Amino acid sequence: MNLRTFAHLTLAAAAGVALTAQAAVSSDEAARLKTTLTPLGAEKAGNAAGTIPAWTGGYTTPIPGDKPGGKRGDPFKAEKPLYSVTPENIAQHADKLSEGVKAMLRKYPNSYRLDVYPTHRTAVAPQWVYDNTLRNATRGKLEGDIPSGVYGGIPFPIPKSGVEAMWNHKLAWRGASWEADFNQYQITADGKVVLTTSGQIKQSMPYYLEDGADKFSGYYWQVNLVNDGPPIRAGEMIAGREHFDPSKVAAYVYLTGQRRVRKLPNACCDTPTPASAGLMSFDEISVFTGKTDLFDWKLVGKKEVLVPYNNNRLLQAKDADLIKGQHLNPDHLRWELHRVWVVEASLKPGQRHQAPKGVYYLDEDTWQAVLGDRWDANGQLWKTTWNLNYVMPDFPGTVQQTFGFYDLLTGQAYVSNVLNDKSYHHRPTKNWSDTIFTGDGLAAQGVR
Repeated sequence: MNLRTFAHLTLAAAAGVALTAQAAVSSDEAARLKTTLTPLGAEKAGNAAGTIPAWTGGYTTPIPGDKPGGKRGDPFKAEKPLYSVTPENIAQHADKLSEGVKAMLRKYPNSYRLDVYPTHRTAVAPQWVYDNTLRNATRGKLEGDIPSGVYGGIPFPIPKSGVEAMWNHKLAWRGASWEADFNQYQITADGKVVLTTSGQIKQSMPYYLEDGADKFSGYYWQVNLVNDGPPIRAGEMIAGREHFDPSKVAAYVYLTGQRRVRKLPNACCDTPTPASAGLMSFDEISVFTGKTDLFDWKLVGKKEVLVPYNNNRLLQAKDADLIKGQHLNPDHLRWELHRVWVVEASLKPGQRHQAPKGVYYLDEDTWQAVLGDRWDANGQLWKTTWNLNYVMPDFPGTVQQTFGFYDLLTGQAYVSNVLNDKSYHHRPTKNWSDTIFTGDGLAAQGVR
């Protein structure tokens, strides 16, 4: 956090604003990041059963088939599934399944299954991210729900609370600047697949600019999306900036019919995002991208769970073969056993949200939320969300990109950021100008 924001919070606390500071860990505890823990805070050792290997530095070598700036290959293409989880053997694997995955197996017994492959702990980040993570461990704090004293690494690598773990997900390493070209699809209740968005996206994480600590203003993730299809949406644009302080989050949309840039009044939480044609809420992006202060967060603990992981296999399929029935085609999806942090969210008294209860599963190696379950106000398991990562040694990292949800009540679904049919699969870039992520930037881009 920069000095101005830090000063603001200090003054607010002095003025009597109800901010509760949560302290960082001791130097002795942080030293575990150099011994028993990985540099990002996961357990370095494998599990006793030998089904989760030790972390040995991640995947750092070029992938055969990768074309720099183009299509990505599969580093594990020769592997075969160890076993499959189906409705018939769900009880045998129940302790390794999320509630949402169990519900999908029961709802679609003739088409949904998990093909489980050997676990590979591919997560990796630059050394300077590791160094910053070590520093964050002893200096990082929460002022209320807002991180303070952290930059350029996992903010709370040894978390003591659920909200700290969720900030680790929101600030997970995924590179500093990149671009992607993708499609987004709605799956209707009767199984039709509808293209809702075809677009090019530029993103940056100013939080992860290697030499940007002195200039960091609290805007940690920035997005600029230009639609080139379907034809009715061609030319639409959206730009957004996530900030540590939720009151400073901003998003803008350019509508071709009006030829105007409009600031979205509430770019958060369960508000539908125009980037998904209004079918996904803002805080369902990448399983959870929302305000943490709406919920009480309980850090349940760590558990071994089957999760989608290292899904370069999926990138080898065509878009037309990617969706089967009401969900992703299980032939192309890779599941692995990983240790995850389980975090429960309960809506705070006096707040409102369409999903007052949630459970999120955060990968211990990357801190990405890989699965999430949401319950509606009637206590029904409503949606199960998912987030796919890919091995990208050029970043380096195991980087999240494709995500979506399955609606367990209506049968609808949404699949976002499908890279497959495009000419390149998510590539690192030079640092983008902050201007393109603002309303003024959109106004300058509008051509239709």
